[in-house]
Amino acid sequence: MASKITLAVEPRGKPIKKLPKTVTVTLSSNGEELHNAIAEASGASVHRLRITKGSDRSVIPNDKRTTIDDTGLRESSVIHVKDLGPQIAWRTVFIIEYLGPLLIPALFLYPLRPLLYLNFDNIPAPSDTQVLVCALLTLHFLKREYETIFVHRFSSATMPARNIFKNSAHYWALSGFNIAYWVFRPDAGAATAHPNPVLLYAGLALFIFSELANLNAHMVLRDLRRPGTTERGIPHGFGFSWVTCPNYCFEILAWIGVFLVSQLSWSVLVFTLVSGLQMWSWGWKKEKRYRKEFGDKYKKKRTVILPFLC
Repeated sequence: MASKITLAVEPRGKPIKKLPKTVTVTLSSNGEELHNAIAEASGASVHRLRITKGSDRSVIPNDKRTTIDDTGLRESSVIHVKDLGPQIAWRTVFIIEYLGPLLIPALFLYPLRPLLYLNFDNIPAPSDTQVLVCALLTLHFLKREYETIFVHRFSSATMPARNIFKNSAHYWALSGFNIAYWVFRPDAGAATAHPNPVLLYAGLALFIFSELANLNAHMVLRDLRRPGTTERGIPHGFGFSWVTCPNYCFEILAWIGVFLVSQLSWSVLVFTLVSGLQMWSWGWKKEKRYRKEFGDKYKKKRTVILPFLC
């Protein structure tokens, strides 16, 4: 029979009603079972709880891979339980994030056009190039929504609900309002009836290739994680031998494609640069995690998102 131990439970931060003073587990119990036991006893949502060791405040993960024995907890050890506050599902967050830039381009290009550009004496109909950019933006975020609903598997079920405003601001403001307003102006580079054909066709080809390659990378990453688990494997496939995160690589290339089609709009470039810096940061964190998690089994990468660059 597995050895049972009793842990002392103390709140950290905001008090949690009905939080038990102790909890009894076995050394072979895992982090998920500990979280579920405290959630059931306190009546709190398991997604709102963060459990840390009282000795060093290291987090006890809510997963099946880490046992109580692995954490070093023993009889009468103290654990701290914190209420993280209202939570929202990651999938819901992604859907809301992408909804803005999915709808804003068409709204700016058509029904809101007369109101947005009142300072122009004459507001011509959108050019074919502006319509094309609108279509590319719409297709990109439709794909994002599809992947959110049918492809992605999330390692964490929820995030703090307040973060949805910060996360959405990037897409709604910088991608939605920023790009749509400037690219669809009557005096924008994309407003011309004679766009540079090299920029137009090169950008369109790059966009199509990158979107398909990005979808393939997401499918590879999805298949690394079994449904209902947080366990991951080492990714292999197209692009993964070049960089740590080919999904980020192809995302950036797709936006460069939009930049070319837009006839080099600075607003698209700004969004691409800001997003690229953020993805570079995420990419290095993922590279470090792969090296730590898989050790010698993992082939280290020198660049994380763009071959030979970063």
